[in-house]
Amino acid sequence: MTRLDGVRLALASLIENPLRSFLTLVGIAMGVTAVIFVVSVINGLNLYVAEKLSVLGPDVFVVDKYGIIKSHEEWVRALRRNPDLKWEDVAAIRRQTTLVDKIAVTKDTGTTVKRGKNSVTDVYVRAATAEVFEIEPYEIADGRAFSSAEVDRAARVCVLGWDVADTLFPRGDGVGREVTALGRGFQVIGVGEKRGSSFGQSEDNYAMIPITAYEKIRGSWGSLSIAVRASDPNRVEDAIDEVRSALRARHHVKYNDDDDFGIVTADALMTLWRDLTVMIFNVAVFVVSISLVVGGIVIMNIMLLTVVERTREIGVRKAVGARYGDIFFQFLAESVMLCALGGVLGVGMGWAGVGLVRVLTPLPAKLPLWAPILAVSVTSAVGVFFGLHPARHAGRLDPIEALRSETV
Repeated sequence: MTRLDGVRLALASLIENPLRSFLTLVGIAMGVTAVIFVVSVINGLNLYVAEKLSVLGPDVFVVDKYGIIKSHEEWVRALRRNPDLKWEDVAAIRRQTTLVDKIAVTKDTGTTVKRGKNSVTDVYVRAATAEVFEIEPYEIADGRAFSSAEVDRAARVCVLGWDVADTLFPRGDGVGREVTALGRGFQVIGVGEKRGSSFGQSEDNYAMIPITAYEKIRGSWGSLSIAVRASDPNRVEDAIDEVRSALRARHHVKYNDDDDFGIVTADALMTLWRDLTVMIFNVAVFVVSISLVVGGIVIMNIMLLTVVERTREIGVRKAVGARYGDIFFQFLAESVMLCALGGVLGVGMGWAGVGLVRVLTPLPAKLPLWAPILAVSVTSAVGVFFGLHPARHAGRLDPIEALRSETV
């Protein structure tokens, strides 16, 4: 008997018992579906986050009070130890660095923006210097950004995000009008380009105002956030070292003590994100691996049951000349085909699930090419591993005993 004959016999056996075959491969399919789904969502999120972080540019970094916080303990320690960043810190950076091109100083808060009876709640207010429009990706669709002169005189002007402007000025005539924010009137001088949403949250629900106007209303308490653009993209690390040295000297930090401020770069954020997603992926793979093992055990039991049911068939085939290898290959092929079909079904279900995620939710999802190939390969390996024992058992049956057991 050729190997092709063995495959045909294995396929015929699966077709003769469609319900059993389907129920057996469902467990494998569900495990593969979970893997495909998790891999696709994490892969899509990685690409999405990388795209969002890349808009800062490779030559931009941010200095703030906390930096990248990975645990509650780190946050408490930074809250107790790190002082608020002040304008004197900004002056020290400007005075003591040679590799810094632009500095944008910001503070963030939230408020309700009103115009007459219309209002938008939970608006993200970005109080900033004029350089923020050069360092960060705020494109102006209508009107203009505020200038350094307007920041110097604490002018009450603002640039509205697309969603805020569209709600308050549905006819698109917002530039030159006045809105109320932080309990004060601000003249709208610009409307930002539409940016869309991230994870279901609008990126156009903001208002940009001069930081000096904000501090005139709310006071100068609180820490500043300092966005820095290096003069040379190839010397960003050197620029970071200059800024770090300037702030450590001003804060009188000892040489062997940690920084009492944080420095955030796009690469550091991406590394943190990947560490988080790797942990999530490993947990998901562990859970799914348990599912595949359970599915493999089920398949092994089903194949052993199949051997018992087909004892006479095995005896007859051996009596007419079938060898150990022929019987072994047939039953091993059944096990592998069950698992491989489960893998293919799981890939299809996972692909459909990824499509639904993209359509019905804001979560990005992208199925990498290696995922379905790996899924089918792993399930086939599961079929081989858990099919070896039933196949050996079937191949070693004595033909006389096999025929006798069926006739008793």
